Amino acid sequence: QVQLVESGGGLVQTEGSLRLSCAASGRTFSIRRMGWFRQAPGKERDFVAAITWNGGTTYYADSVKGRFTISRDNAKNTVYLQVDSLKPEDTAVYYCAADRNLYGARSDSSEYDYWGQGTQVTVSS
Repeated sequence: QVQLVESGGGLVQTEGSLRLSCAASGRTFSIRRMGWFRQAPGKERDFVAAITWNGGTTYYADSVKGRFTISRDNAKNTVYLQVDSLKPEDTAVYYCAADRNLYGARSDSSEYDYWGQGTQVTVSS
């Protein structure tokens, strides 16, 4: 099992920034990919970004390219999501997820094996 704990969410104004963290524990050696997803009220959970655990290759949803940056610190078993130039439409609960393989689509939430509890990001206009 892998446990994931997110932190860093909060209330910010438009164009503000936050740094979300996701700390992994447990059987972290089994992780091959980490992803961030978000879910706004009444909407589906959407892919935001992903990173391969070993090589650090990154992927982004078109809606966040150029504004969000995903990174990882393997020594700390932690993945980060730097979110800049925030917009009200970025308001959502942000979840991190861990995948034990690289075969499935990185943007498909059903491919991920473990999930954190989520952290709320609210952007005021």
